[in-house]
Amino acid sequence: MTKLLNRFKKPLQFALALAPIAIVAGYFTGVYSWAELTEDVKDQIQAQIGDDRNLFYLSTALQTLMYALVTGFFGYILSEKIGLMRPLRLEKRPLLVTLGLTLLTGLVLCADLFYYRNHIPQVAAIYQSKPTFAYWMASVLYGGVIEEILLRLFLMSLIALIGWKVFCRREAAPPTGVIIAANVIAAVLFAASHLPSTLQMFGELTPMLVLRCFLLNGVAGLVFGALYRRYGIQYAVIAHAGAHIVWKILWVILL
Repeated sequence: MTKLLNRFKKPLQFALALAPIAIVAGYFTGVYSWAELTEDVKDQIQAQIGDDRNLFYLSTALQTLMYALVTGFFGYILSEKIGLMRPLRLEKRPLLVTLGLTLLTGLVLCADLFYYRNHIPQVAAIYQSKPTFAYWMASVLYGGVIEEILLRLFLMSLIALIGWKVFCRREAAPPTGVIIAANVIAAVLFAASHLPSTLQMFGELTPMLVLRCFLLNGVAGLVFGALYRRYGIQYAVIAHAGAHIVWKILWVILL
C-alpha cells in the first residue's frame, strides 16, 4: 500500500492542486454560460433543477472539478511515460519565448475583432458589449488552465503514447514526429470541441463560422502543444491564459 501511494504521490498532489482552480473556473463558466443561453434552454434547465440558477453554477463547478481531478491525475502519469513532464517551475528563456508566443497568439485571436466581426453579423453582435467579469474568469481559468490539462497534458499525451506503442514500439522513447502528430491531432480535436458552443451561440454552423472556429482554436492549439512539448505544461497554461488576456484587453480598448 505504501509503495502504491509513493508511486502515485506526485500525480495525486498535482491533481489536488488543480481542485481550487477547477472549482472557481467551473463556477464562472457556469455564470457566463447561463448568460449566453436562450430563454427556451433556460426554461428547460429550470424545469429540471428549479428556479435557483446557483444549482446550475454548482453543477458546472463540480463537473469541472471532476474533469480536472481525473485528467490531471492520469495526464501527469501519461506525460511522465512519454517524457514530457518537466519540473513545475519557470525558467527565464522558456518564459520569454512563451510570452512572445502568447502575444502573437493573442493577436491571432484578434482576427475576430479585425476580420470576422466585419464579415459575420453573428460575430459582430458579440462585440456590441464589453466582456463581463465572468467571461474574463472563465476564459483565463477554464480556458487557460483546465483546457490545457484536458487537451494537452491528458489528450495529447495519450495520443502520443498510443502512437508510440502502435507505430514505434521498438523505440526507447516516442519519436519527435509522433509527439508532433499528437499535437496536430489534439489541436484539431480542440478546435472541433468548440463547434457545439459555436452552434449554441450562433444558432447555425455556416462554412465561415466553421472556418473561424478551426482557424482561431486550431492555430492556438498548435502553439500551446508546441510549448508543452518543448518546455512543459506550465508554459502552455501561461500562453493559453495570456492569449485570452491579450485578446480581451484589445477588445476593451478598441471597441
